[in-house]
Amino acid sequence: MSDHPLMHESSITGGCNCGAVRYEVTEPLVGAGYCHCTRCQRRSGAAASASAIPAPGSFRIVAGEDRLRAWTPQTGFAKWFCGDCGSSLFARSPTDPDAVAIRMGTFDGDPGVRPGFRQFVADAAPWEPIPDDGLPRYPASRHAGPPAD
Repeated sequence: MSDHPLMHESSITGGCNCGAVRYEVTEPLVGAGYCHCTRCQRRSGAAASASAIPAPGSFRIVAGEDRLRAWTPQTGFAKWFCGDCGSSLFARSPTDPDAVAIRMGTFDGDPGVRPGFRQFVADAAPWEPIPDDGLPRYPASRHAGPPAD
């Protein structure tokens, strides 16, 4: 049961480090994956970023919307973060507000999904080898074609 008055009991919840921004996902997540692109490396400070994909219309900000800030690159999704503590929270398509990727480290508990692919492996950090975990690997976006051999 959620302790936040605006959140549903069956929601998946999360937020930033300082607690200013809170969100909920009202339906089970539809997937998750790792991104090894240079933007995710620089945004996260890590070799890859794990993100989960909510069902369309199931993600919403329940507190701190006025604290959110975004960086929108020339191509790709806008990167949303807390303007107070800097926590990276989610990415959203500039053309489809339902296309969201939630940073898995921001969930309050187990979100119920595990990463099922690795994308942009052609840009992988040379200082951290990609683990041999059996996940499909895509040289660029997983939407760009079949996995690499």
